[in-house]
Amino acid sequence: MPTDNAAAWNRHSASYQEGHRLPTDVAHYGPDIPTEAELRLLGNLRGKRVLELGCGGAQCSIAFAKQGATAIGIDFSSEQLAFARRLVEEEGVRVELRQGDLADLAFLRAETIDLVFSAYAFGFVEDLRRVFRQVHRVLKTGAPLVFSLPHPAYDMIDDDAEQGLLIRRSYFDRSPIDFERDGIAFTGYHHTISDIHSSLVRSSYRVDTILEPEPSPEGPRSQDWREAFRWVPRTLVVRARKEGA
Repeated sequence: MPTDNAAAWNRHSASYQEGHRLPTDVAHYGPDIPTEAELRLLGNLRGKRVLELGCGGAQCSIAFAKQGATAIGIDFSSEQLAFARRLVEEEGVRVELRQGDLADLAFLRAETIDLVFSAYAFGFVEDLRRVFRQVHRVLKTGAPLVFSLPHPAYDMIDDDAEQGLLIRRSYFDRSPIDFERDGIAFTGYHHTISDIHSSLVRSSYRVDTILEPEPSPEGPRSQDWREAFRWVPRTLVVRARKEGA
């Protein structure tokens, strides 16, 4: 049975936030890869309404607010949101924070959002197409959905094994992936690149960017760093724009 990821994140939140200390001045896409300062996928956010799905500690939402956006963050973990509320207050910005499923966007009116962003949260979502459909409803026509998630090729290896870079799982195996972080069990979901692209197209998006960022050439490295990052892409980044009404 898949793990309750919300409960797992409630247990893991404190150690994750202490260990990672993510920046609040720029959006990040994943471990040990360039940030938005270099990738430049989001554009000028001043005056825009920006929704972050899986906001965690709200570091990216805070960065959006600092850039003049009206920022909204949603996450399924109460402990992550508790941390986010404290951090928002410390940073002296305004971010609307909500707890809920990433596809539960009924609180937003149709075509009122200028950008939807998500960093690494979609790896915990089994039915991505459901999320894409709900995001499509709230986005303005032509507005982007920009997200990152674990690269599906990386799911094929076990980066904690003594013998690295051996294929231990089929790329086409779509069964849930159980793993642990600090002794806490999580369940991830494997989506091939074609699965992601097809789900976006069928939900009326036009994909204009797919990136597989190489590791940043210089450190310091995060606590997530593995030498395998040099050989197998760790993160997939996608930008897709809403088509149709």
